[in-house]
Amino acid sequence: MRLVLTKVVAINGSPKMDKGRTAKILTPFLEGMQKAGVTVELFYARHLNVKPCDGDLYCWNKKPGECYINDSMQPLYPKLHEADILVLATPVYVPLPGEMQNLINRLVPLMDPVLKQQNGRTRARFRSDVKISKIVLVASSGWWEMGNFGTVLRIIRELAKDCNVEFSGALLRPHSSYIDENPEKAEEIFQAARQAGYELVKDGRMSKSLLTIIGQPIPSQAP
Repeated sequence: MRLVLTKVVAINGSPKMDKGRTAKILTPFLEGMQKAGVTVELFYARHLNVKPCDGDLYCWNKKPGECYINDSMQPLYPKLHEADILVLATPVYVPLPGEMQNLINRLVPLMDPVLKQQNGRTRARFRSDVKISKIVLVASSGWWEMGNFGTVLRIIRELAKDCNVEFSGALLRPHSSYIDENPEKAEEIFQAARQAGYELVKDGRMSKSLLTIIGQPIPSQAP
């Protein structure tokens, strides 16, 4: 029996926030999810201004589930506890914008401080009071090759495995300026993103054909 999904938390890690090309893919994706009936809350990592994790594992060893750093993650934690889907959106930097990396590191209090071996790797899992069952990546890149997403994809896939939840796929847009240069193709890409969001909520998965449209090749790969 498939879980009924009702709440989505999306984090846009682009320093350009709603003005960036990451937002141009994320926005229709979230619209499709809303059309499917879920509640979506969108946050910008730059607005949140999350402080770096200091690595002393207070949230595991002293007071499991609690982070003592008093910043904007504190009001975000309860929203993450109640979300069914976590959407992480980012442009490709080397590999992530600093604000986004800080936020991902600060997800550790959501994890149960019990480690287990799975297929030769040490893994954790989300705490029992965290509802997140799916993690999705939305990413844009100014470079041409899909391989440029490799490190970012690996980070988010590993995060999902470390939290023992499903990595539900990635909406990847290489040569992101293409969506500014080609309005007709851009609308095709945006419509595919909307449908992908709708499908994820309604069917629990996104069609490979839609993800292919979003990441479709550009006319020329010459700079």
